[in-house]
Amino acid sequence: MNSIAQQLKTRFEKAFTSAFGESYADTDLMLAPAGNPKFGDFQCNAAMSLGKKLGKPPRAIASTIIENLDIADICETPEIAGPGFINLKLKPAYLEAQISEIAADTRLGIEPVKTPQRVAIDFSSPNIAKEMHVGHLRSTIIGDAIARTLEFQGHDVIRINHIGDWGTQFGMLIAYLREVHPQALTTADALDLGDLVAFYRQAKQRFDADATFKETARQEVVKLQAGAEDTRRAWKLLCDQSRREFQVIYDLLDIKLTERGESFYNPLLSAVIADLNKLGLLVESDGAKCIFVDGFTNKEGEPLPLIVQKSDGGYNYATTDLAAIRYRIQNDKAKRIVYVTDSGQANHFAQVFAVARKAGWIPEDVEIVHVPFGLVCGEDGKRLKTRSGDAVRLQDLLDEAIVRTRQDLENRLKAEERHETEEFIASVSRTVGLSAVKYADLSQNRASNYVFSYDKMLALQGNTAPYMLYAYVRVQGIRRKGEIDFDNLDASAKVILQSDAELVLAKHLLQFNEVINAVGGDLLPNRICQYLFELSQKFNQFFEQCPVLKAEEPLRTSRLMLCDLTARTLKLGLDLLGIQVLERM
Repeated sequence: MNSIAQQLKTRFEKAFTSAFGESYADTDLMLAPAGNPKFGDFQCNAAMSLGKKLGKPPRAIASTIIENLDIADICETPEIAGPGFINLKLKPAYLEAQISEIAADTRLGIEPVKTPQRVAIDFSSPNIAKEMHVGHLRSTIIGDAIARTLEFQGHDVIRINHIGDWGTQFGMLIAYLREVHPQALTTADALDLGDLVAFYRQAKQRFDADATFKETARQEVVKLQAGAEDTRRAWKLLCDQSRREFQVIYDLLDIKLTERGESFYNPLLSAVIADLNKLGLLVESDGAKCIFVDGFTNKEGEPLPLIVQKSDGGYNYATTDLAAIRYRIQNDKAKRIVYVTDSGQANHFAQVFAVARKAGWIPEDVEIVHVPFGLVCGEDGKRLKTRSGDAVRLQDLLDEAIVRTRQDLENRLKAEERHETEEFIASVSRTVGLSAVKYADLSQNRASNYVFSYDKMLALQGNTAPYMLYAYVRVQGIRRKGEIDFDNLDASAKVILQSDAELVLAKHLLQFNEVINAVGGDLLPNRICQYLFELSQKFNQFFEQCPVLKAEEPLRTSRLMLCDLTARTLKLGLDLLGIQVLERM
């Protein structure tokens, strides 16, 4: 079902063609929701911009538009205000019909896109032999929310986990473990991941300070690349252990991914260099092979090269990213490629994309985009860290959210003298705690830094997950109290919109389509959060002002339909954010 804005746009386009001819069919309608409810629901401001073109007063132009405008089934008689604003007020009967239509649809009136695409989304991407930390939180849940939204729209989405599972760090770690803990290279889980991380740090210190060890580590990399059996076995053990630890986090957050680490693209790197060489794009600088692209300079203003092969013959991130672009276009047949990483990598990806375009590897019909995000900060406004200065382990952060939620829940149950089972308490604590962390992140504009605060994200009031979940639970409370079966309400019942609260709620419910389409385009999940927050507010106002179970028929059933549609919209919207709903809290 087309959104209200789209339906109005179509009617206005016809009016412009009838009034001014085909040459004005593509005029900017300047049609938008009214900024103030007293002016109606929508406003068209195109008359002012047409004044000079047509040589007529804007109010006269507005009158001509209205004379040719066929919207009697949608709006009350349009009004001209000020210098030529056209104000539109939606008819309650039209809103009632629209609400009834989406209420009868399992997709809430949101049709799948007409031209679905294959979309590759690169997100999460932790490193082997390192624990996932708070920095991975944003990439993981922003990428998941984008994937869920595009999948709901009907796109064929590939969720790619580009893990760091190759390169110098493995030679360094394997060489060090051969000395201090050789059992870890032959026996699965001989070390905890935390110990492995500690050994990695020690190996890095040794690598930076000891030239002999550095050469030993380099030889391990050569053996790994050559397929030496013992080195490969050690590498695989380390990768498998890290994967199992990552999966604990992914299961907790309900994240689905297809792993394609750096090692996946390793066999393709030599071809990347060879093809760049054939195209005449490679330039040698200090023994390294580079590519220069216009528009990229260093701090001194000098041309900044993208190094694709180091002087020792090794490859780097840029080489792997170029190979990944080619694979995703040629093998995956992706028409849209999305990279969800922190803002600090913006220049890297801009340069990689520019090189791929210069090489002719990105066809005109393929969109490739970097989705940047800001930092997770502590109360001091700086990057969130532990007291020791380390990045906060993601597992610790999630566990703490669940513990704090449980404490709040138990205090509330005690105050209400309410008794619940251990299963109920554990389930609600986990769902609300994890939802609060996700929602607090996703509700921010992803490009911005945000301050991580358990107190704010777990609050029952405000733009928080608990507030959304409580609005959903409120509807379930109505269902239980009235013994209502929402799936079997009177099929012939009509939605009746009489009070202001009913009209306001109905209008907002009809905007969900526009929000989903917007997120599918600009990949900003916070739009969904803002919509759901406002929906919860409007529903709570409706709930307080409009009796539901005590209302007389046919108003009772109508209000039950509004309650059910609100709950279904909340459930769908939260699901697109990777958040589960609860029947009780």
